[in-house]
Amino acid sequence: MGNICGKGSKDSDPFSQPGRTLGSAPPPPSTNARSSIPPNIKSQGRTLGGPLGGDTEDARRAAAQAAEERALKSRQPKGKLGSQLAKERQQTRTDTLGQASREERRARDADTGAEARNWN
Repeated sequence: MGNICGKGSKDSDPFSQPGRTLGSAPPPPSTNARSSIPPNIKSQGRTLGGPLGGDTEDARRAAAQAAEERALKSRQPKGKLGSQLAKERQQTRTDTLGQASREERRARDADTGAEARNWN
């Protein structure tokens, strides 16, 4: 079975070509069976985790210094939103709950006032 919307194959019937019987010899191997890797490898390669010289310490030091610079740069507030975020980070849990409570009271008072004005 095939896909109704798909294209048909070039050979309309796979059994239209003559096949082989079970006792017959396999087809001859192709001539392109060789890999493209050259037979002579001249380098020894490197051992994983082996010593590479003094470059690793310099690279570690440079990476640590870059990480410290990024950390210092991220602590500085960036514009209006950054300063607001810094203020929110400085708030304690009690301050945050108190602010939420005050906002809720204001909303309730506004609802009570609107209900009193609309009373018939």
